[in-house]
Amino acid sequence: MAGFASSFGCVLLISSVLLASYACASEVEINYSSLPIVKGLSWSFYESSCPKLESVVRKELKKIFKKDIGQAAGLLRLHFHDCFGCDASVLLDGSTSGPSEQDAPPNLSLRATAFEIIDDLRERVQKQCGQVVSCADITAIAARDSVFLSGGPDYNVPLGRRDGLTFATREVTLANLPAPSSNASVILDSLATKKLDAADVVALSGGHTIGIGHCAAFIERLYPTQDPTMDKTFAKNLKKDVCPTQNSNGSTVLDIRSPNKFDNKYYVDLMNRQGLFTSDQDLYTDSRTKDIVTSFAVDEDLFFEQFAKSMIKMGQLSVLTGKKGEIRANCSVRNSDNIKLKSVVEDEEEVGSSEL
Repeated sequence: MAGFASSFGCVLLISSVLLASYACASEVEINYSSLPIVKGLSWSFYESSCPKLESVVRKELKKIFKKDIGQAAGLLRLHFHDCFGCDASVLLDGSTSGPSEQDAPPNLSLRATAFEIIDDLRERVQKQCGQVVSCADITAIAARDSVFLSGGPDYNVPLGRRDGLTFATREVTLANLPAPSSNASVILDSLATKKLDAADVVALSGGHTIGIGHCAAFIERLYPTQDPTMDKTFAKNLKKDVCPTQNSNGSTVLDIRSPNKFDNKYYVDLMNRQGLFTSDQDLYTDSRTKDIVTSFAVDEDLFFEQFAKSMIKMGQLSVLTGKKGEIRANCSVRNSDNIKLKSVVEDEEEVGSSEL
């Protein structure tokens, strides 16, 4: 897709944005003391119990991203899809009580590797500190590091989440994760119920500056007739190189200008009518969000600051703290299920030894 992306490099509305420096990102300036924190979370939760937690996670992710920076988008998206409950429920496998959240339509395209990375991080953290850090906190830290290590802002993450004991149903998952075909009104209304405002919506949508989208998520913008809000040349190239038919299953980058770098070019794409999803492009069409898109396209520092604040805000939605939930020994299995499995193995071993 390199040629496809570069063919749009000269299409500018704000040339100064594209000439911005690719300097390494640094921690954004935020007055953390002014940010509301859910009771039970803190900025230094593991200071005594697991002081090397964040360094363990970041060190491993640096190695992973050096080999495949695309995994950063997978981990960020995993946190987004978990965080309308922020309790690692999306990590749970299904059980006799029903299918897991992973089986709900919005989650079918979550990267399998992202789940594997989280579980590997859990093992490394447990080896360092024991079973004291939740899978929900590891997922939140991994999302932050995915942003920073791909060029975005570094910021603090309040910690102390506990892992959930149940997973959301298909219906609840669908209700909480608006589809890529949703317009701005649907997204704004949905996230408003979670106390996320227009600035939060536009900033969090900026996560699409990295990652890919599949034809099924935007095919209705190409066939049977082209969406008039989509740039004609952009649509032509999508039809030619990515989705030649209505049944195509191809994929393409979400940000054609800098697909592997976390920056503000996503908003420049929107201003040039090159947003891939309806949920993206409509942010520049809707009067409630258009000016915010423009401000982020012009000022990357402003975007980074708001993104960090919005991530901190989103990351506290419906969290479990204190004695609620648990600290899973295995991110995909509740501890009670692990204990049952362990007892079965022990019983079998005892029977075997008594027969000798």
